Amino acid sequence: MLPEAVRDRALSARLPAYVYDLAGLRSHAASIRDSVPAEVFYAAKANPDARILAALQPYVDGVEVSSGGELTHVRETLPGARLAFGGPGKTDEELALPAYRIHVESPHELRRLAALRQERDVLLRVNLPVAATGAALSMDGPFGMDPEALGTCLDLLARTPWLRLRGVHAHLASGLGAAQSLGVSAQVLGWARSWLDGPSEINLGGGMAVDYRNPGDRFDWAAYGSGLAALRQAGETLRIEPGRAVTAYCGWYVTDVLDVKRSHGEWYAVLRGGTHHLRTPAAKGHDQPLTVLATRSGPAASGPVTLVGQLCTPKDVFARRAPVERIAIGDVVAFAMAGAYAWNISHHDFLMHPKPAFVYVNE
Repeated sequence: MLPEAVRDRALSARLPAYVYDLAGLRSHAASIRDSVPAEVFYAAKANPDARILAALQPYVDGVEVSSGGELTHVRETLPGARLAFGGPGKTDEELALPAYRIHVESPHELRRLAALRQERDVLLRVNLPVAATGAALSMDGPFGMDPEALGTCLDLLARTPWLRLRGVHAHLASGLGAAQSLGVSAQVLGWARSWLDGPSEINLGGGMAVDYRNPGDRFDWAAYGSGLAALRQAGETLRIEPGRAVTAYCGWYVTDVLDVKRSHGEWYAVLRGGTHHLRTPAAKGHDQPLTVLATRSGPAASGPVTLVGQLCTPKDVFARRAPVERIAIGDVVAFAMAGAYAWNISHHDFLMHPKPAFVYVNE
Protein backbone atom coordinates (compact mmCIF):
# COMPACT_ATOMS: atom_id res chain seq x y z
CA MET A 1 0.00 0.00 0.00
CA LEU A 2 1.24 3.46 -0.94
CA PRO A 3 1.12 5.88 2.04
CA GLU A 4 -0.73 9.10 1.26
CA ALA A 5 2.29 11.23 2.18
CA VAL A 6 4.42 9.26 -0.30
CA ARG A 7 1.80 9.68 -3.02
CA ASP A 8 1.59 13.44 -2.44
CA ARG A 9 5.35 13.93 -2.59
CA ALA A 10 5.69 11.62 -5.58
CA LEU A 11 3.28 13.77 -7.56
CA SER A 12 5.05 17.00 -6.66
CA ALA A 13 8.74 15.99 -6.64
CA ARG A 14 11.30 16.65 -9.33
CA LEU A 15 11.48 13.34 -11.18
CA PRO A 16 13.02 10.85 -11.08
CA ALA A 17 13.10 10.70 -7.28
CA TYR A 18 13.53 8.31 -4.44
CA VAL A 19 10.84 8.83 -1.81
CA TYR A 20 11.52 7.32 1.62
CA ASP A 21 8.84 6.90 4.29
CA LEU A 22 10.78 7.29 7.53
CA ALA A 23 7.78 6.78 9.83
CA GLY A 24 7.03 3.48 8.10
CA LEU A 25 10.68 2.49 8.46
CA ARG A 26 10.73 3.31 12.17
CA SER A 27 7.53 1.34 12.78
CA HIS A 28 8.87 -1.69 10.91
CA ALA A 29 12.23 -1.57 12.69
CA ALA A 30 10.49 -1.28 16.07
CA SER A 31 8.41 -4.39 15.34
CA ILE A 32 11.57 -6.33 14.46
CA ARG A 33 13.26 -5.11 17.64
CA ASP A 34 10.26 -6.19 19.74
CA SER A 35 10.02 -9.62 18.08
CA VAL A 36 13.60 -10.86 18.13
CA PRO A 37 15.42 -12.04 21.30
CA ALA A 38 18.80 -11.20 19.82
CA GLU A 39 20.97 -8.21 19.11
CA VAL A 40 20.01 -6.59 15.81
CA PHE A 41 22.82 -5.07 13.73
CA TYR A 42 21.56 -3.36 10.57
CA ALA A 43 23.53 -4.33 7.44
CA ALA A 44 24.45 -0.91 6.02
CA LYS A 45 25.16 -2.37 2.58
CA ALA A 46 21.39 -2.59 2.02
CA ASN A 47 20.99 1.21 2.17
CA PRO A 48 23.57 3.49 3.82
CA ASP A 49 21.55 6.70 3.31
CA ALA A 50 22.33 8.97 6.27
CA ARG A 51 18.67 9.67 7.10
CA ILE A 52 17.85 5.97 6.88
CA LEU A 53 20.65 5.25 9.34
CA ALA A 54 19.48 7.99 11.71
CA ALA A 55 15.89 6.73 11.61
CA LEU A 56 17.05 3.19 12.44
CA GLN A 57 19.47 4.07 15.22
CA PRO A 58 16.99 3.86 18.14
CA TYR A 59 15.87 0.38 17.07
CA VAL A 60 19.14 -1.41 16.41
CA ASP A 61 22.02 -2.50 18.61
CA GLY A 62 24.63 -1.64 16.04
CA VAL A 63 25.50 -1.56 12.34
CA GLU A 64 27.31 -4.13 10.22
CA VAL A 65 29.69 -2.63 7.66
CA SER A 66 31.66 -4.32 4.90
CA SER A 67 34.31 -1.82 3.86
CA GLY A 68 36.43 0.97 5.22
CA GLY A 69 34.26 3.42 3.29
CA GLU A 70 31.07 2.13 4.91
CA LEU A 71 32.72 2.12 8.32
CA THR A 72 33.86 5.73 7.99
CA HIS A 73 30.48 6.87 6.63
CA VAL A 74 28.48 5.18 9.40
CA ARG A 75 30.90 6.39 12.08
CA GLU A 76 30.48 9.97 10.85
CA THR A 77 26.70 9.62 10.57
CA LEU A 78 26.15 7.78 13.86
CA PRO A 79 28.99 8.70 16.23
CA GLY A 80 29.31 6.13 18.98
CA ALA A 81 27.39 3.38 17.18
CA ARG A 82 28.68 -0.17 17.65
CA LEU A 83 30.11 -1.28 14.32
CA ALA A 84 30.77 -4.87 13.26
CA PHE A 85 33.25 -4.98 10.36
CA GLY A 86 32.82 -7.96 8.04
CA GLY A 87 33.42 -8.95 4.45
CA PRO A 88 36.29 -10.58 2.52
CA GLY A 89 39.39 -8.85 1.26
CA LYS A 90 39.95 -6.27 4.00
CA THR A 91 43.08 -4.21 3.41
CA ASP A 92 45.67 -3.50 6.10
CA GLU A 93 44.40 0.08 6.26
CA GLU A 94 40.85 -1.15 6.82
CA LEU A 95 41.88 -3.64 9.49
CA ALA A 96 43.47 -0.75 11.41
CA LEU A 97 40.14 1.10 11.65
CA PRO A 98 38.41 0.90 15.04
CA ALA A 99 35.35 -1.34 15.23
CA TYR A 100 33.29 -3.01 17.96
CA ARG A 101 33.82 -6.42 16.34
CA ILE A 102 35.95 -7.65 13.45
CA HIS A 103 34.57 -10.63 11.55
CA VAL A 104 37.73 -12.48 10.55
CA GLU A 105 37.40 -14.25 7.20
CA SER A 106 40.57 -16.37 7.07
CA PRO A 107 43.72 -17.35 8.98
CA HIS A 108 45.71 -14.98 6.76
CA GLU A 109 43.43 -12.08 7.67
CA LEU A 110 43.82 -12.94 11.35
CA ARG A 111 47.64 -12.97 11.01
CA ARG A 112 47.53 -9.52 9.39
CA LEU A 113 45.24 -8.23 12.13
CA ALA A 114 47.58 -9.64 14.78
CA ALA A 115 50.56 -7.89 13.18
CA LEU A 116 48.93 -4.53 13.96
CA ARG A 117 49.26 -5.35 17.70
CA GLN A 118 46.04 -3.49 18.50
CA GLU A 119 43.55 -4.73 21.07
CA ARG A 120 40.62 -6.05 19.07
CA ASP A 121 37.54 -8.19 19.63
CA VAL A 122 36.98 -10.76 16.90
CA LEU A 123 34.46 -13.27 15.65
CA LEU A 124 35.69 -16.03 13.37
CA ARG A 125 33.47 -16.33 10.30
CA VAL A 126 32.91 -19.99 9.52
CA ASN A 127 31.56 -21.47 6.30
CA LEU A 128 29.64 -24.48 7.61
CA PRO A 129 28.33 -27.25 5.32
CA VAL A 130 24.73 -26.52 6.33
CA ALA A 131 21.67 -27.29 4.22
CA ALA A 132 19.67 -24.14 3.42
CA THR A 133 16.62 -25.25 1.46
CA GLY A 134 15.11 -22.58 -0.76
CA ALA A 135 18.00 -20.11 -0.46
CA ALA A 136 18.26 -17.40 -3.10
CA LEU A 137 22.02 -17.14 -2.53
CA SER A 138 24.52 -19.43 -0.86
CA MET A 139 27.16 -17.37 0.96
CA ASP A 140 30.12 -19.67 0.46
CA GLY A 141 33.25 -19.45 -1.65
CA PRO A 142 35.09 -16.26 -0.67
CA PHE A 143 33.04 -15.78 2.50
CA GLY A 144 34.43 -17.10 5.76
CA MET A 145 36.55 -20.19 6.28
CA ASP A 146 36.03 -23.94 6.47
CA PRO A 147 35.81 -25.37 10.01
CA GLU A 148 39.16 -27.09 9.44
CA ALA A 149 40.87 -23.68 9.31
CA LEU A 150 39.66 -22.67 12.77
CA GLY A 151 42.41 -24.62 14.50
CA THR A 152 45.03 -22.45 12.83
CA CYS A 153 43.19 -19.37 14.11
CA LEU A 154 43.01 -20.73 17.67
CA ASP A 155 46.74 -21.43 17.68
CA LEU A 156 47.43 -17.85 16.61
CA LEU A 157 44.97 -16.39 19.12
CA ALA A 158 46.71 -18.29 21.92
CA ARG A 159 49.91 -16.35 21.08
CA THR A 160 48.30 -12.93 20.59
CA PRO A 161 46.53 -11.86 23.78
CA TRP A 162 45.71 -8.45 22.31
CA LEU A 163 43.17 -10.26 20.09
CA ARG A 164 40.13 -11.46 22.03
CA LEU A 165 37.97 -14.23 20.56
CA ARG A 166 34.33 -13.39 21.32
CA GLY A 167 32.61 -16.06 19.26
CA VAL A 168 31.69 -17.06 15.71
CA HIS A 169 29.88 -15.61 12.72
CA ALA A 170 27.93 -17.76 10.26
CA HIS A 171 25.93 -16.02 7.54
CA LEU A 172 25.34 -18.96 5.23
CA ALA A 173 22.43 -18.09 2.94
CA SER A 174 20.10 -15.32 1.80
CA GLY A 175 16.47 -15.25 0.73
CA LEU A 176 15.16 -17.53 3.49
CA GLY A 177 11.71 -17.46 5.07
CA ALA A 178 11.29 -17.62 8.83
CA ALA A 179 11.05 -21.42 9.03
CA GLN A 180 14.08 -21.91 6.79
CA SER A 181 16.07 -19.31 8.72
CA LEU A 182 15.29 -21.07 11.98
CA GLY A 183 16.37 -24.39 10.48
CA VAL A 184 19.73 -22.92 9.50
CA SER A 185 20.07 -21.18 12.89
CA ALA A 186 19.45 -24.47 14.72
CA GLN A 187 22.25 -26.14 12.76
CA VAL A 188 24.64 -23.24 13.35
CA LEU A 189 23.88 -23.14 17.07
CA GLY A 190 24.32 -26.90 17.40
CA TRP A 191 27.74 -26.69 15.80
CA ALA A 192 28.80 -23.55 17.69
CA ARG A 193 27.95 -25.05 21.08
CA SER A 194 30.08 -28.09 20.33
CA TRP A 195 33.00 -25.93 19.22
CA LEU A 196 32.97 -22.96 21.61
CA ASP A 197 34.23 -23.36 25.16
CA GLY A 198 31.26 -22.10 27.16
CA PRO A 199 28.73 -19.32 26.43
CA SER A 200 29.77 -16.86 23.78
CA GLU A 201 28.56 -14.68 20.91
CA ILE A 202 26.99 -16.36 17.91
CA ASN A 203 26.25 -14.16 14.93
CA LEU A 204 23.60 -15.85 12.76
CA GLY A 205 23.87 -13.34 9.91
CA GLY A 206 21.00 -11.99 7.84
CA GLY A 207 19.42 -13.19 4.62
CA MET A 208 15.75 -12.79 5.61
CA ALA A 209 13.61 -13.16 2.49
CA VAL A 210 12.04 -10.27 0.59
CA ASP A 211 9.56 -11.37 -2.10
CA TYR A 212 9.33 -8.83 -4.92
CA ARG A 213 6.61 -10.88 -6.64
CA ASN A 214 4.36 -10.70 -3.59
CA PRO A 215 5.10 -7.45 -1.70
CA GLY A 216 2.54 -8.26 0.98
CA ASP A 217 4.23 -11.56 1.83
CA ARG A 218 6.80 -10.41 4.34
CA PHE A 219 9.27 -12.25 6.51
CA ASP A 220 7.47 -13.48 9.65
CA TRP A 221 9.47 -11.75 12.35
CA ALA A 222 7.12 -12.87 15.15
CA ALA A 223 7.49 -16.55 14.23
CA TYR A 224 11.23 -16.17 13.78
CA GLY A 225 11.55 -14.43 17.14
CA SER A 226 9.58 -17.05 19.05
CA GLY A 227 11.52 -19.82 17.35
CA LEU A 228 14.83 -18.17 18.17
CA ALA A 229 13.75 -17.76 21.79
CA ALA A 230 13.18 -21.51 21.95
CA LEU A 231 16.63 -22.21 20.47
CA ARG A 232 18.54 -19.78 22.64
CA GLN A 233 20.41 -21.06 25.70
CA ALA A 234 21.27 -19.21 28.88
CA GLY A 235 24.37 -17.04 28.66
CA GLU A 236 24.49 -16.90 24.87
CA THR A 237 24.58 -13.62 22.99
CA LEU A 238 22.79 -14.12 19.68
CA ARG A 239 23.10 -11.53 16.93
CA ILE A 240 21.47 -11.09 13.52
CA GLU A 241 22.33 -8.74 10.64
CA PRO A 242 19.23 -8.03 8.52
CA GLY A 243 19.47 -5.44 5.76
CA ARG A 244 17.11 -5.78 2.80
CA ALA A 245 14.25 -7.05 4.99
CA VAL A 246 14.54 -3.91 7.14
CA THR A 247 14.57 -1.11 4.56
CA ALA A 248 13.21 -2.51 1.26
CA TYR A 249 9.62 -1.53 2.05
CA CYS A 250 10.30 2.09 3.03
CA GLY A 251 11.42 3.31 -0.40
CA TRP A 252 9.84 4.10 -3.78
CA TYR A 253 11.53 5.07 -7.03
CA VAL A 254 9.21 7.51 -8.76
CA THR A 255 9.43 8.70 -12.34
CA ASP A 256 7.31 9.64 -15.33
CA VAL A 257 6.49 8.26 -18.77
CA LEU A 258 8.27 9.87 -21.74
CA ASP A 259 6.92 7.70 -24.52
CA VAL A 260 4.48 4.86 -25.22
CA LYS A 261 4.90 2.71 -28.31
CA ARG A 262 4.19 -0.65 -29.83
CA SER A 263 6.99 -2.86 -31.13
CA HIS A 264 6.57 -6.34 -32.65
CA GLY A 265 3.11 -6.59 -31.15
CA GLU A 266 4.18 -5.59 -27.62
CA TRP A 267 3.50 -2.35 -25.73
CA TYR A 268 6.42 -0.44 -24.21
CA ALA A 269 6.43 2.55 -21.88
CA VAL A 270 9.72 4.47 -21.87
CA LEU A 271 10.33 6.14 -18.51
CA ARG A 272 12.66 8.91 -17.41
CA GLY A 273 15.66 7.40 -15.61
CA GLY A 274 16.30 3.68 -15.69
CA THR A 275 18.13 0.83 -14.05
CA HIS A 276 21.19 3.07 -13.67
CA HIS A 277 19.09 4.54 -10.84
CA LEU A 278 17.24 1.38 -9.76
CA ARG A 279 19.41 -1.61 -10.53
CA THR A 280 17.41 -4.09 -8.42
CA PRO A 281 15.18 -5.60 -11.15
CA ALA A 282 18.13 -6.06 -13.53
CA ALA A 283 20.35 -7.47 -10.77
CA LYS A 284 17.76 -9.94 -9.46
CA GLY A 285 15.98 -10.62 -12.74
CA HIS A 286 12.53 -9.74 -11.45
CA ASP A 287 9.72 -7.32 -12.22
CA GLN A 288 9.70 -4.37 -9.83
CA PRO A 289 6.26 -3.86 -8.21
CA LEU A 290 4.67 -0.64 -9.44
CA THR A 291 1.70 1.70 -9.21
CA VAL A 292 0.58 4.17 -11.88
CA LEU A 293 -0.25 7.29 -9.87
CA ALA A 294 -1.63 9.73 -12.42
CA THR A 295 -3.42 9.13 -15.69
CA ARG A 296 -3.02 11.64 -18.51
CA SER A 297 -5.24 12.01 -21.57
CA GLY A 298 -2.41 11.63 -24.08
CA PRO A 299 -1.27 8.59 -26.07
CA ALA A 300 -1.66 5.51 -23.90
CA ALA A 301 -1.33 1.74 -23.74
CA SER A 302 -3.41 -0.81 -21.88
CA GLY A 303 -2.99 -4.43 -20.98
CA PRO A 304 0.47 -5.98 -20.63
CA VAL A 305 3.12 -3.24 -20.91
CA THR A 306 6.88 -3.53 -20.51
CA LEU A 307 8.32 -0.55 -18.62
CA VAL A 308 11.85 0.43 -19.62
CA GLY A 309 14.29 3.28 -18.98
CA GLN A 310 16.41 5.59 -21.11
CA LEU A 311 19.56 3.47 -21.37
CA CYS A 312 20.94 2.17 -24.65
CA THR A 313 20.59 -1.48 -23.69
CA PRO A 314 17.67 -3.94 -23.91
CA LYS A 315 18.44 -4.93 -20.32
CA ASP A 316 17.20 -1.56 -19.02
CA VAL A 317 13.87 -3.04 -17.89
CA PHE A 318 11.89 -2.25 -14.74
CA ALA A 319 9.06 -4.72 -15.34
CA ARG A 320 8.01 -6.97 -18.22
CA ARG A 321 4.41 -7.23 -19.43
CA ALA A 322 3.03 -5.50 -16.35
CA PRO A 323 -0.79 -5.84 -16.20
CA VAL A 324 -1.62 -2.12 -16.02
CA GLU A 325 -5.11 -0.93 -16.94
CA ARG A 326 -3.77 2.13 -18.74
CA ILE A 327 -0.49 4.02 -18.92
CA ALA A 328 -0.02 7.27 -20.84
CA ILE A 329 2.70 9.74 -21.71
CA GLY A 330 3.15 12.01 -18.70
CA ASP A 331 1.89 9.48 -16.15
CA VAL A 332 3.78 9.17 -12.88
CA VAL A 333 4.87 5.65 -11.89
CA ALA A 334 6.00 4.61 -8.41
CA PHE A 335 8.13 1.47 -8.10
CA ALA A 336 7.75 -0.01 -4.62
CA MET A 337 10.27 -1.97 -2.54
CA ALA A 338 13.07 0.37 -3.58
CA GLY A 339 14.49 0.98 -0.12
CA ALA A 340 17.31 -1.57 -0.30
CA TYR A 341 20.00 -2.52 -2.84
CA ALA A 342 18.60 0.06 -5.23
CA TRP A 343 20.33 3.43 -5.71
CA ASN A 344 23.46 2.36 -3.84
CA ILE A 345 24.18 -0.61 -6.15
CA SER A 346 23.30 1.16 -9.40
CA HIS A 347 25.72 2.23 -12.16
CA HIS A 348 24.90 5.94 -11.73
CA ASP A 349 27.05 7.48 -14.42
CA PHE A 350 26.21 5.30 -17.40
CA LEU A 351 25.16 7.73 -20.19
CA MET A 352 25.57 10.60 -17.69
CA HIS A 353 21.84 11.13 -17.13
CA PRO A 354 20.87 13.44 -14.21
CA LYS A 355 20.83 11.93 -10.73
CA PRO A 356 17.47 11.39 -9.02
CA ALA A 357 16.18 13.61 -6.23
CA PHE A 358 15.87 12.24 -2.70
CA VAL A 359 12.73 13.01 -0.73
CA TYR A 360 11.95 12.05 2.87
CA VAL A 361 8.44 12.02 4.29
CA ASN A 362 7.13 11.58 7.84
CA GLU A 363 10.40 12.66 9.41
